[in-house]
Amino acid sequence: MNPFVSICIPAYKRILFLKRLLESIVIQTYNDFEVIISDDSDDDSVKEVLAQYENHVHIRYYKNERGLGTPANWNRAISKAEGQWIKLMHDDDWFASPESLASFVEFADNDHPFIFSAYYTVSATSGRKLHRLLEFKEMIKEEPGILFAKNVIGPPSVTLINKNILESYDERLKWRVDIEFYMRVLNQTKSYHYIDMPLINVGLNESQVTQSAINNPKIELPEGWLLLKEYGVMPLRNIRIYDAWWRLFRNMNIRNKDQLLSYVNENWPEVILAMLNDERKVPSSFLKVGVMSKFFMMLSYFKNRSMADKDVAV
Repeated sequence: MNPFVSICIPAYKRILFLKRLLESIVIQTYNDFEVIISDDSDDDSVKEVLAQYENHVHIRYYKNERGLGTPANWNRAISKAEGQWIKLMHDDDWFASPESLASFVEFADNDHPFIFSAYYTVSATSGRKLHRLLEFKEMIKEEPGILFAKNVIGPPSVTLINKNILESYDERLKWRVDIEFYMRVLNQTKSYHYIDMPLINVGLNESQVTQSAINNPKIELPEGWLLLKEYGVMPLRNIRIYDAWWRLFRNMNIRNKDQLLSYVNENWPEVILAMLNDERKVPSSFLKVGVMSKFFMMLSYFKNRSMADKDVAV
């Protein structure tokens, strides 16, 4: 008989983190689950660690013939799942309490195919911080693109997803991969269930993609372009999404079309080019002051929003 939940772990060498996660799985009060390990390592370090847990939890181990990277390794782990519910867990995250999985499963039914919880981020330098869904609660149902402005859901480890949602993570993406996945899921389900308890600890460390992607135009701009290509420009009618693009250009110091094309030589939408032109006219010293940057962004938005009123192919 298949398990109810598949805990899918894409692993890569980080043995101490993986052991912490496995220890948190072993003590879960809910036990109708399997553990799937998709190993992207070029050595046997992960396999050797799993031997310590084979008598404590049901683990199915898969060694990739070649390194897949993220998010292909996420998809590989999920593809092996036999459970009705998918609990993707990054190897540097872990369950916050022995009751965490039981709390997720409590709401796992046909009415709640997409579930996520509050969570803690945990860092050796900045300590523990609680993250709750405090804004955009209804908006992410109506306009999932608002996640481009702020990922109020969190990383994949905080989710539980019904296997009938036939979506996979877009392997062209690295930095925006989770929000783009959530956008597709929300467009399909039009709903979610949020658990206002921190059920997951999300580890922060220097080896994460996040550390190399933030404000990196070589990553941010191609991924932003792909989102425009997939979802069009209509989401920019929302001032928060417009502001997210404004801040992106500001933070990466993209000041003109030539700079933009040097990273992504494509036919960028008119509304994006108009925004960039407006931002170029504002002195950089003004953009460094948050309230002034916001003021000029609003002027640009009200001037250009009609360009996003009609969706156009990118």
